[in-house]
Amino acid sequence: MYLIAGLGNIGKEYDGTRHNIGFEVIDYLSEKKGISVKKKEQNGLTGVYREFGEKILLAKPTTFMNNSGLCIAGLVNFYQVPLENLLIIYDDIDLAIGDVRIRQRGSAGTHNGMRSIIQSLGSQDFPRIRIGTGRPKEGADLVHFVLGHFAKSEIPLMESAVMEAVKGIDYFVKDGVDLAMNQVNVRRKKEETDHLEN
Repeated sequence: MYLIAGLGNIGKEYDGTRHNIGFEVIDYLSEKKGISVKKKEQNGLTGVYREFGEKILLAKPTTFMNNSGLCIAGLVNFYQVPLENLLIIYDDIDLAIGDVRIRQRGSAGTHNGMRSIIQSLGSQDFPRIRIGTGRPKEGADLVHFVLGHFAKSEIPLMESAVMEAVKGIDYFVKDGVDLAMNQVNVRRKKEETDHLEN
């Protein structure tokens, strides 16, 4: 079994904000797979689909971002999901806007939701997809920035990033994290190089 979780804050006022890009990926993926993510369990909303001979559980924590670990650890323990089959999708201010990166493991960086998950699981050895939201201007408030909405010019980049993340999830389940990293990270780099050359 696989657990794919996107991070965000529940509530209409948070829809479309930088900090909710993980939720956007789960919403797009669930729509694509024809399922709903509405079952309430372990401090989250879940939905299940089967593909590539695997059972895949999608999740959106209903705690606020800083307590995401309650939901993720609860689901991991309840369903006995191996950590290598856990994939967390979240926003990253350290990546350029619209950039998508898959990592096998790592620290939380500046992300409080990831910090909560690592603390609750007692491990940082699980895969994740980071989606770049860019950095605030110098001196700007970080909380205000991550809870803010994307500029009009940024929306196409983020829509493309969401689609790329969903491709990454399919690669991850079908072929494993290494191949997913090769497909997504390398392809994005090639696109950037091609763009610079043109």
